Amino acid sequence: MRRPEPGQRALRRPGLIRGWRLVGALAATQTIGFGVLYYSFTVVLRSMSEEQHADASQLSLALTLSVLITAIGAPAVGRYLDVHGGRGLMTAGSVLGALSLLTWSQVGTVVQLYVVFAAIGVASAMVLYEAAFAVIVARLPAGARAGALPAVTVAAGFASSIFMPLTALLVHACGWRQALVVLAAVYGVTAIPLHAIAVRRPRPADAPPQAATVPRPGDRAGLVRAATRQAAFWLPATAFTLYNAAVATISILLIDYLVGLGHEPLLAAGVAGLLGVLSVTGRLVTTGLQRRLPVALVAAVIFTLQAAGAAALPFVGASRAGAIAAVLLFGLGLGVGTIARPHLLTGRYGTTAYASLSGRLALPATLAKADAPTAAMAIAGTAGYGWVMAAVTVACLIAAASLTAFHRVPSGSAT
Repeated sequence: MRRPEPGQRALRRPGLIRGWRLVGALAATQTIGFGVLYYSFTVVLRSMSEEQHADASQLSLALTLSVLITAIGAPAVGRYLDVHGGRGLMTAGSVLGALSLLTWSQVGTVVQLYVVFAAIGVASAMVLYEAAFAVIVARLPAGARAGALPAVTVAAGFASSIFMPLTALLVHACGWRQALVVLAAVYGVTAIPLHAIAVRRPRPADAPPQAATVPRPGDRAGLVRAATRQAAFWLPATAFTLYNAAVATISILLIDYLVGLGHEPLLAAGVAGLLGVLSVTGRLVTTGLQRRLPVALVAAVIFTLQAAGAAALPFVGASRAGAIAAVLLFGLGLGVGTIARPHLLTGRYGTTAYASLSGRLALPATLAKADAPTAAMAIAGTAGYGWVMAAVTVACLIAAASLTAFHRVPSGSAT
């Protein structure tokens, strides 16, 4: 292979540096964004409940509302990103997020809390993973994306580990209201300038592998219509919806289930805490394997391992070693869907309408994330946790089968 001329190297290097500056900026804003817009709620919940004499379950509906608003807004955000890029949207979303946190610090009623979290849901749709991934896909070539997407998700995987203890320290030191003011300032002074400066104009879009898929080159609306009319497009939609439902269910119910199996609450919390560490491990494993194997098959195998972990938990979970082994198997899949989706979409449909197509997939997947734990608690209350684990197992297996089928459908196929 002929080496590029010195002038060519000089032209390439600034673009490479700018690309990794973008990745660094988004890694920071995603970590802080998830930490303050999502994970801080769990820490603040008890203090809010005690001060306002409100039921914690009633207050928790605010977070559910936020997730639902994020899901509903995903398709519209995707369409905007495809046409206008991410700088203005993500900067405005950062402003909205910071202002929403400040307003949250002043709420006095449950209704006011719900209004604030509706705004946080809008801000989350504008600044979190869906928008960040769309910016990376639009800005970086395929080779750079392979490292950029995992870098951002691995960094953001530590959001809970950083911001839950930090929020707890702030609440202990100065109360939950002042803690939110501090978090709003932290988010505002980091995310707003980083999004305004680091997010740049998209590069020319990559064409789909099969030109017949698109009515005209650059026709975003035509590509979205053509893709969503194919049954193959809805295979990953099914997979990621079921995957999100399974992960959300385990994440919310695992501690209660382990306590029900006879473990001490402290041990149950420690075992459940493995999920956060494993989410990073699973992303790194997926990134390494996808260089050698199709990403759809890698994700399908990992989803199958999750099914094995969920299926085994009712039978081996009463012992400490069995509970840890089952959680390890399931935890390897956390975060895998986040990495897999951009690769599947860009590999099949190019980058012309990536954000629009990703928004279509995100809507049912995020709705499942919001609603599945409630349905699972209802099942657990009537039929027992064993049936919940059975449902999680079936969901993971269907998700794996859906991605396997997607891999087997040729690009451009109408079936």
